[in-house]
Amino acid sequence: MTQYAIVTDVNRCVGCLACSVACKVVNNVPVGAFWNKTLRITNPADGGTNWPDVDNYYLTVSCQHCADPECVKVCPTGASHKLEDGTVQVDKSKCIGCQFCAMSCPYGVRYLNEEERVVEKCTLCQQKVAQGELPQCVTQCGGMARWFGDLDEGIESFRGARGETLGSFCEPFDEADVHTLPDVGNGPEGRYILRRMTWKGGGE
Repeated sequence: MTQYAIVTDVNRCVGCLACSVACKVVNNVPVGAFWNKTLRITNPADGGTNWPDVDNYYLTVSCQHCADPECVKVCPTGASHKLEDGTVQVDKSKCIGCQFCAMSCPYGVRYLNEEERVVEKCTLCQQKVAQGELPQCVTQCGGMARWFGDLDEGIESFRGARGETLGSFCEPFDEADVHTLPDVGNGPEGRYILRRMTWKGGGE
């Protein structure tokens, strides 16, 4: 079975917001909504309490295309559904704008399009992936922090903006460096690599 996902090498992310901007442009995301958010995480490092003894990194948060998505379970019309490629999508023709899915999402990454009265979210750029292209957030990542691929093939095989694979391009990492957002039974599929710093994104 295929499970498309995004892997973010957090150590490479500089918080430039190019992924968020690219997402809004290519998907025509309305003002005030963000299918891809960038959070700044700051916490004391190794017992330190003041600068420069702090960890600081950026955490990008979008739809996690969960293994067992709550949004799909609560949707009364079947608008929210999971495809064979593992992604979670919204059929706008079936969406009634009830926002049950948005309320059930543990990551707060679904938004009501006020003009169309339907819920929207990250699609992993389904329109581009179907043509063999990468999601726009991966293509536009200048820091080479975002990677796309099939989890069933291993994250080392994920592809970046310039065609390299994560395994051949990024700094080595081990299993303890790979994290997910909090799992409340939904099985988030996004992965985050963070080395030498304390992970504060939950999911441990």
